[in-house]
Amino acid sequence: MKTITDPRAAAMPIGMLSRKTGVNIETIRYYERIGLLPAPPRTAGGRRIYDDGHRRALAFIRRARELGFGLADIRALLALARPHGESCAQVERIASAHLDDVRNKLADLARLEHILAETVGKCARETAPTCPVLNMLDPG
Repeated sequence: MKTITDPRAAAMPIGMLSRKTGVNIETIRYYERIGLLPAPPRTAGGRRIYDDGHRRALAFIRRARELGFGLADIRALLALARPHGESCAQVERIASAHLDDVRNKLADLARLEHILAETVGKCARETAPTCPVLNMLDPG
């Protein structure tokens, strides 16, 4: 991911960055605090000023989060996306581990779907004490 080095690049305040990326302002600040998003320069008045590199990094982070990647993996992927950081083998390792997690979750969801379908199918529309769904959820 290339960073903008042209001083004429359009600077934007945090609110505009939030609108352009769909990421909440507090989330942007959090990503800065944990070092996932580079801290932007500030104006003389202390306001953060972001550039297109920040927008691209934040869009990358948002998309990776939507796909279920954890923050540690996103940090590693961002580092690998930097110039001279590319390593398809390392990216493949991270993505493969995440793929295994996704497949395990899908298997768990398929089992859950089967259990719920069976239980819901047993509902006789009777009163709550004999409801199979409530009985299944009751740990007692």
